[in-house]
Amino acid sequence: MSRTPDHPVAPLFVDRWSPRSFSGEAIPDAALQTAFEAARWAPSASNGQPWRFILSRNGDASWPVFLGLLATRNREWAQRASALVAIVSYTLIERRGETVHNGSHSFDTGAAWANFAHQALLLGWHTHGIGGFDREGARFALAIPDDHEVEAIVAIGRQGTLDTLHADFHAGEQPSTRRPLSDFVFEGRFGAPAVPQHRSAA
Repeated sequence: MSRTPDHPVAPLFVDRWSPRSFSGEAIPDAALQTAFEAARWAPSASNGQPWRFILSRNGDASWPVFLGLLATRNREWAQRASALVAIVSYTLIERRGETVHNGSHSFDTGAAWANFAHQALLLGWHTHGIGGFDREGARFALAIPDDHEVEAIVAIGRQGTLDTLHADFHAGEQPSTRRPLSDFVFEGRFGAPAVPQHRSAA
């Protein structure tokens, strides 16, 4: 399935997708550090930088723990990833000398995850975000404090061939399409079409 944007964008944004087939090869520390460095520079409210990442490489002592947190169907393919990363957000923030709830902790952490995913792709590695896992189990197993939210687990690795993937997943192993802008871009109020306006340059 080809991906063709309706408006000009950098190829990076349409080339990134979430395969389930992974080669199982080790990922170099340098690649991980560069992806995390990209995440580091994401925007955040009041520069709170609420994102936290917990890493487990395939073969680490923690690997069975991370795999064990995944739903059975996700574990089937994720076991061949090079690494799994638990993404966590700090729910509090310091403002004017007071610790308060950070209403944008998940939003900001999502921006960091997007940076991570796109930088990984630039280095030749694919990512796949996983929502099907035991969040409370992750909190206990990974010693995540109560003032942090468990957001997702991400698999990262080199894309493998279909013969590395259970046949149940073959049909879905292709980039997905996207809704048109008219489905989610509104102007003035929710649901109102955003009509392109030809404004003269100042």
